[in-house]
Amino acid sequence: MSERYAKYDKLKFDYPADRVLRITFDRPETFNSVDAETHTQMTDMWIDIDRDPDINAVIVTGAGKAFSAGGDFSLIEKMIGDSHEIMKTWKEAKDLVYNIINCNKPIISAINGPAAGAGLVVAILADISIAGKRAKIVDGHPRLGVAAGDVAAIIWPLLTSMAKAKYYLMTCKPVSGEEAERIGLVSMCVEDDELQQIALDTAVELANGSQSAIRWTKYSLNNWLRQAGPIFDASTALEMLGFMSEDVKEGVLSHREKRAPNFRKDCPL
Repeated sequence: MSERYAKYDKLKFDYPADRVLRITFDRPETFNSVDAETHTQMTDMWIDIDRDPDINAVIVTGAGKAFSAGGDFSLIEKMIGDSHEIMKTWKEAKDLVYNIINCNKPIISAINGPAAGAGLVVAILADISIAGKRAKIVDGHPRLGVAAGDVAAIIWPLLTSMAKAKYYLMTCKPVSGEEAERIGLVSMCVEDDELQQIALDTAVELANGSQSAIRWTKYSLNNWLRQAGPIFDASTALEMLGFMSEDVKEGVLSHREKRAPNFRKDCPL
């Protein structure tokens, strides 16, 4: 493994083909949940990937039965009511999205199971997203008691429609791999046992193509996302504001107790 990625020890890196880098969320015992250190590493690594002259394509996937369950409760609970941690996480959440958007290498996600939270950022912001049939995509922010932040506002309406985005983001309904393909949330859905090979074949094809043409195409198309920057910034700021509320405490507690949340029914907004 290149020394370039040695410092990202919370993730697994390997080279499955010439000039192809594969990154694996590697905490299968927690469905590849993201702790604070992993969140920082998965934010920063895209800068090194952008500058790496030895790779032309990137695959991101998860070990075991999940892609990534998103931020773990220790990360969430550390933020609640702590303005310093909230500001730190807000900066990282924005940097994660913009670093992926600005990374010059094409990114392929192989969504092999549940994908939520910070893991979902990479899953659906990838240039080519490939879901297995047992994938389960869910943005569960409102169920936690905070606004749909992370990548939701910048990409869901563009990939699907405003109607579909509002439905799934407000209700936190999970989306299967097949349904995600049908509504345009992912590039394609494939058989689970074919997922990794199709992702690798796609990465190899991109790695062997005209790099200037592919990278300039990505740059041009991602201007749709850059122009939505103010929408995204506002959504993540409102998400972070939610971590100062009583609702998020109830949201976390209800998750831990495996019950429906009992949020306040009134709201001054």
